[in-house]
Order: sequence, then structure tokens, then C-alpha cells
Amino acid sequence: MAIKKKAPRRILVLDVGGSHVKFRVGDRGEEQKFASGPKLTAAAMVKKLRKLIDRSDYDAVSIGYPGLVFRGRIAAEPFNLGRGWVGFDFEAGLGRPVRVINDAAMQAVGSYTGGRMLFLGLGTGMGATLILDGIVEPMEIGHLPYKRGRTFEGFVGARALERQGRKRWRKMVAEVVTHLSRAFEVDYVVLGGGNARLLKKLPPRARLGDNMNAMVGGRVIWEMDDPLHLDPKYRVRVRAPKQ
Repeated sequence: MAIKKKAPRRILVLDVGGSHVKFRVGDRGEEQKFASGPKLTAAAMVKKLRKLIDRSDYDAVSIGYPGLVFRGRIAAEPFNLGRGWVGFDFEAGLGRPVRVINDAAMQAVGSYTGGRMLFLGLGTGMGATLILDGIVEPMEIGHLPYKRGRTFEGFVGARALERQGRKRWRKMVAEVVTHLSRAFEVDYVVLGGGNARLLKKLPPRARLGDNMNAMVGGRVIWEMDDPLHLDPKYRVRVRAPKQ
């Protein structure tokens, strides 16, 4: 009988976004952040982290990456950051075991309370993840065509917010949430990301997420039996709602 390994206790969780990289060590560590932007490369991010935190402070690393991740590896360069992410050796750079997951999936895992859930991250772009009865399915639907020659992200991302104004943007968010929740036949929708807080009224069966759930998700993926390297789909246990 195989002995299940214990999850690392001091996990450095990185939530990589289009405007900031947020990070924290352990459940009680202080969340810190630094600017990212369209020129940030993987090497530059690691170099910055080395200046801010010593590798003796953590035992393992979780990275929430804003792009396509397949079987625990970055499969495509990000839309809103610099180049050089595909094939980068994070374990060598950070000196510890590393698990990489799509950033929306990481926050979705930390937000999940059972059933069929759609997570949408409203930030620089639009991240999306389905969790269907515990099976996690990261998606890249933000870049799919929606209407009038624009993608879903083109209507609910940060540039769309600036172009349309808050009132019109809120209407488009409600429309997109309604369409996608019907298409995927989910029980509820969690809206996360920095811009979700700008919503005045939530669509039916939707609730606001908490950006701290990304940090929770970063810990949870180390509680699984190395699923990210064995299968592109993996199971997450049901978590109690945050009070």
C-alpha cells in the first residue's frame, strides 16, 4: 500500500495577474505584491521574488498563471505579460518544488463549495474555470469570439470597462454571465478578480468571490496526489463557504 505524502506546510503562493503579482507564504503570511505589466517575463518575476523573499522561508511553490496550462506546464505565452514563460524552469529559479495552474482555476479551487460551478475572473482579461461535481476544467473562453467582432474579454475585460464606462460594462457582465451559466448548465457562478467589486447588482445565482481564495487554492492543489502532472482534469474536495 502506497504511503500518501504529507502536503508541504509552508507554501509560497503566487497569483500572477496582468497588473500585479500577489504572493503569500502559508495561511498566516502577509500578502504582498509588485507590479507586473506587458513587459514582465518569467525570469524577471523570479528575479524580483528573490529580492523580496528568501527561499528558506518556503518549502514549495504554487503559481497561478494567466494563460493556458496543460498537465502542470505552461502551454502558451500570456496575452497580458511579456514573453519567455513557456519552458521556463521555475523549480530551478525558485529552488523548491513548483506546481503551476491557471490563475482562474486556482481561485476557483479556493472558491468551490460543491455542485456545478462556473468561475469568472474579471480583471485585466477574463479568466474562466468550470468545476463540475469536483472535476476541475480550466478554460480559455475569454478569447473566444462573442459578438460584433469582439471576444468575451473584449466586452468584460479591463479595456472594455474603460471603453464602455461602468454602467454599460455592468450590463455586459450580466449578459455574459447569463449566457455562459445557461450554456454550461451550472448551479452557481462565482465572480472574482479585481473588477468584480465594481458590480452593483449581481446576476441571478451569482456571488462575489474573494481574491484571497486564490491563496487558498494555491494551498489546496498541494493537498492532491500530484494530479496536475498526471491528468489535465483533477478532482478537488468540497470546501465550506467562507463566513
